[in-house]
Amino acid sequence: RYIFKARELVKHEAEKNKSKWKTMGPAKVAVPSPNDFLQKRPKEPMLAPKKKEQDGKRLLPLLPPRTYHPVIPIKKNFINKNAVAVITGEPKKPRHFCVDTRHGDKYLLEPSGLFPKYIKKKNYGVIPKCVTRRKEEMKREEEEYQASVLEQLKKKAMKALSEEERTNILKALKKKWEEINRAYQCLPVVTDTMYKRMRKEKLELELIQLEHDIAAIEKHKTIYIADV
Repeated sequence: RYIFKARELVKHEAEKNKSKWKTMGPAKVAVPSPNDFLQKRPKEPMLAPKKKEQDGKRLLPLLPPRTYHPVIPIKKNFINKNAVAVITGEPKKPRHFCVDTRHGDKYLLEPSGLFPKYIKKKNYGVIPKCVTRRKEEMKREEEEYQASVLEQLKKKAMKALSEEERTNILKALKKKWEEINRAYQCLPVVTDTMYKRMRKEKLELELIQLEHDIAAIEKHKTIYIADV
């Protein structure tokens, strides 16, 4: 029969972890005393007991010093005080009312919007300082912008061609047109290949551009060139 080698070790561990009364009912514990019964508010802090008066006599407070003078309230004559305030005070100004029905229904005129109290202000119709300051800033910015634009225009001022330069350019364009026109006339009549067609189109475009430039120079006597 097979016997497990760790049999003794398992038996020892089982006896070691076994405690009394674990499987044989509840353990025997001390019975609570009848004096430890549940009382009302047991967790609240207990105040210290009051001290008894010495020999049944109450301790009297200390006497005030000789320099102590009690505050004696002064009696005021409110009737005379009110009479003096009324005599010396300014009289109340009558309040303006507006009656809008035949039954005498009225309301105050000042908060109604019908009383012109805003136009009587010292600063009525005066432009606020913030608006004036903002206008001055905008005007200064506009002047600075205009000055910068004029400076840029001066830097990029166009130069006018002289009559001699205009004539030389016109002669050069005409000479170039004659050379290209001669090459165009020497082309074969039949353009049966791609190269011939491309060559013919290129010469035609150059002739058209030269004709446009020659016509523009001949039309305008004064020509300006931008200094880029």
